[in-house]
Amino acid sequence: MNRAYKRLQAKQEAAAERERARQAPITKPAGGAGGARGGRFGTGLSGRQPGAERGEREGRLKRMFRFLREVRAELKKVAWPSRQEVFTYTVVVLVSVTFITLFTFGLDYLFGKGVLTFFKS
Repeated sequence: MNRAYKRLQAKQEAAAERERARQAPITKPAGGAGGARGGRFGTGLSGRQPGAERGEREGRLKRMFRFLREVRAELKKVAWPSRQEVFTYTVVVLVSVTFITLFTFGLDYLFGKGVLTFFKS
């Protein structure tokens, strides 16, 4: 891993962190100062969760769409192979599998004949 790659990776991680911070929901503390009953993860003074009036469905839909947006953003970062590379890799895999299959068949055949010859005598 060279220096340029490390810098690029650090820059991408920083951009992803900024994006996560921008998309993170921020809720106001319940009851003014926050305290033990309010805050980002706690329940409000009424004891209900912050989206309980509208139901869970809206929260799930928002999370689902945010997830799909993040998946799309990650897929844009992928270095997709060209058609020629896919064809070349496919040929390499097929030739390798054929060779290994024939080699295994040959060894099995030879050992089988050897065992039969050994026990026949």
